[in-house]
Amino acid sequence: MTSYKNAPTRTITAGGVAFAYRELGPQPGVPVVFLNHLAGVLDNWDPRVVDGIAAKHRVITFDNRGVGASTGSTPRTIQAMAKDAVTFIRALGFEHVDLHGFSMGGMIAQAIAQTEPQLVRKLILTGTGPAGGEGIKNVTRLSHLDTVRGLLTLQDPKQFLFFTRTANGRRAGKEFLARLKERTHDRDKAISLMSYSAQLKAIHRWGLEQSHDLSVIHQPVLVANGESDRMVPSKNSADLARRVPNGELVIYPDAGHGGIFQFHRQFVETALEFLER
Repeated sequence: MTSYKNAPTRTITAGGVAFAYRELGPQPGVPVVFLNHLAGVLDNWDPRVVDGIAAKHRVITFDNRGVGASTGSTPRTIQAMAKDAVTFIRALGFEHVDLHGFSMGGMIAQAIAQTEPQLVRKLILTGTGPAGGEGIKNVTRLSHLDTVRGLLTLQDPKQFLFFTRTANGRRAGKEFLARLKERTHDRDKAISLMSYSAQLKAIHRWGLEQSHDLSVIHQPVLVANGESDRMVPSKNSADLARRVPNGELVIYPDAGHGGIFQFHRQFVETALEFLER
């Protein structure tokens, strides 16, 4: 099996957008489509998580419209991002997919499940929260704050945004950031400031929306997060798991927004069991 760090970048054109994507893992069965976080491009997925799930399932990662190497202009609403993601998925010819949405990607996954329920078999929602969830409207302020902290300390802002400031959290952050650099060729383009700004607006609007009726999501849902998520407060994960009819919750100790990356071995094991159940 090809490792994610060596998976070729491909493109497919649909809806006037050339979507950049990568895929790996066995071809038969329902694929798992990964939906990325704020400012995330293809190279921001933890290769341990991708490779772990791709050991048993076909995994597809992609840049949504206007992000990284994909063309077009980035939408300013989660719902429009969800529509673009569906366009991409259908362009690949899939009638059923599993979705793994991390952070903003988890918001997009919820929107897809609500508007295109027949497309989705199972949902994995990590480091994310429901529309109108507590503290989500503060993501812009936190992101700006920790970007400045990163500049002042010569560190990647994700060290602050994704991980706790405990010894375990600091170590996990450094290990995660090192894994993101394992791919040395055919790397993706960084997100543009214009697209980053559009994504921040979309998340802010999601945080201000009226609460959605999540009882309409009948698919099995696995919700996972760290116990100390600053970006999307962890109580949103418990709220999500409680409000969907078939939800289950996993919370990782001494971990933040990037809990699934800090505990990647445990997360992969749990996700595979959930997908294969």
